[in-house]
Amino acid sequence: MTATLLPSERLTSGQRVRSALNWANGSTLFGLAVAALGHSRVRQGPRGLWLADRYAYGFPIAGAFTVGNVLITRHDWTVRVEQYPDLLAHEERHSWQYVWCGGLPFIPLYLAAMGWSALRTGDRAARNLFERHAGLASGGYVDAPVRTWSASVRALRPSVR
Repeated sequence: MTATLLPSERLTSGQRVRSALNWANGSTLFGLAVAALGHSRVRQGPRGLWLADRYAYGFPIAGAFTVGNVLITRHDWTVRVEQYPDLLAHEERHSWQYVWCGGLPFIPLYLAAMGWSALRTGDRAARNLFERHAGLASGGYVDAPVRTWSASVRALRPSVR
């Protein structure tokens, strides 16, 4: 296991606060339940995070996703971090977003931001404020230009053939 995936011997005060708040708001417990339902291998990771890999389901469609302090991927975390060296930092920023959103309200807020981004750019991450704050590139995303309003409205209409 690479050094970046090993549990931290000491947490910073901020990491301890984040961990405590995500336990208190229920998001970490829910994340562990999601990982268990997905038949993931779960272990303690760095910076007070939990790493769950080999998640069995194809939803959500993402290389990795975070619920509370639980970082989940369908892949192996060692391979993911080799491919995307900044991914843990990106997902850790999402764990802070759970704190700022009061826990599980993050999920519908994230979905709304994803819808907004898809409407405005055709891409679910490019204008998603949560992904932008977490760092698009570090999460493996690319930026996309904002479409005109008329193009956004046209994209909503069903195609007629």
